[in-house]
Amino acid sequence: MRALVVRLDSFGDVLLAGPAVRAVAAHSSHVTVLCGRRGAEAARLLPGVDDVLVWDAPWEGFAPPPVSAADIDGLLGRLRAGAFGTALILTSFHQSPLPAALLLRLAGVGRIGADSVDHPGRLLDVRHRRLEGRHEARAALDTAAALGFPLPAGDDGRLRVLPPPDTAGLTGHGPYVVLHPGASAPARAWSPHRCEEAVTLLADAGHRVVVTGGPDETDLTRRVGAGIAVDLGGRTTPRTLAGVLRMADVVVSANTGPAHLAAAVGTPVVSLFSPVVPAGRWAPFGVPTILLGDQSAPCADTRALTCPVPGHPCLDEVTGQDVVRAVHKLMQERHS
Repeated sequence: MRALVVRLDSFGDVLLAGPAVRAVAAHSSHVTVLCGRRGAEAARLLPGVDDVLVWDAPWEGFAPPPVSAADIDGLLGRLRAGAFGTALILTSFHQSPLPAALLLRLAGVGRIGADSVDHPGRLLDVRHRRLEGRHEARAALDTAAALGFPLPAGDDGRLRVLPPPDTAGLTGHGPYVVLHPGASAPARAWSPHRCEEAVTLLADAGHRVVVTGGPDETDLTRRVGAGIAVDLGGRTTPRTLAGVLRMADVVVSANTGPAHLAAAVGTPVVSLFSPVVPAGRWAPFGVPTILLGDQSAPCADTRALTCPVPGHPCLDEVTGQDVVRAVHKLMQERHS
């Protein structure tokens, strides 16, 4: 049976869908992931994926594309060509799967399942209701199981990616701590001066520090690295970043894609977590994690992209020394 898994969000969201993708793959002859451009590289890292269809939905992302009849027609044609017997639509707790379900119905997909608060009419064959407060990775697994795709025996349900390459040529030899200063939304980022402080204090404590960031974050990584850290800003692909994170003792990151990638390669995370979304649903999954940040701050659950509270206190009251202590605690636990 040819199966389709739909996850139209960001890089981290697609990584969190990975265990559910493996569950589908265990019971299917071929698995295609339909995702947006922001999630496509993550989809290509997931075990069990045979093909990736990339399409930016006009209801997803920070800057969704306009609604276009020609674009929709093109997607329907690609979906019909896939001849999918079943489809699993995965969404976040605050999203509706029904726009995607309507398109899959029009494309002739035989059986469709999703988690849905809204009444689906004839759009879904299996309407799942997630448990309150369920982590996004577990909620996706629950929805897959409701559609008839339980995890196979021996699969622990943790995040996983295909084996990354050796990245010692980028990081140099010897142990190190990764600090990833960027985030997809300003409200989720630790301020650069705090990141600089943490790099200095980690180096003073005897750690080699590697600073990572995307091609549009090179100014940030250069500032944060301050000539002390190995600056990999703009120098990694998602696959090589996985290798860098895999060999780190600990990864320090905000709630953004690389935190989930660190979890997928089994590395402990110091999570600088802004409460604009709930940590219970979005914290790094399946690895030792220390959560830093005021989870009861006034911005909690606002889903704000820019912090609505002057001074960004939920994260900026976290100090570099707080991070050093958290790194040391995770390292002690890892080597005990």
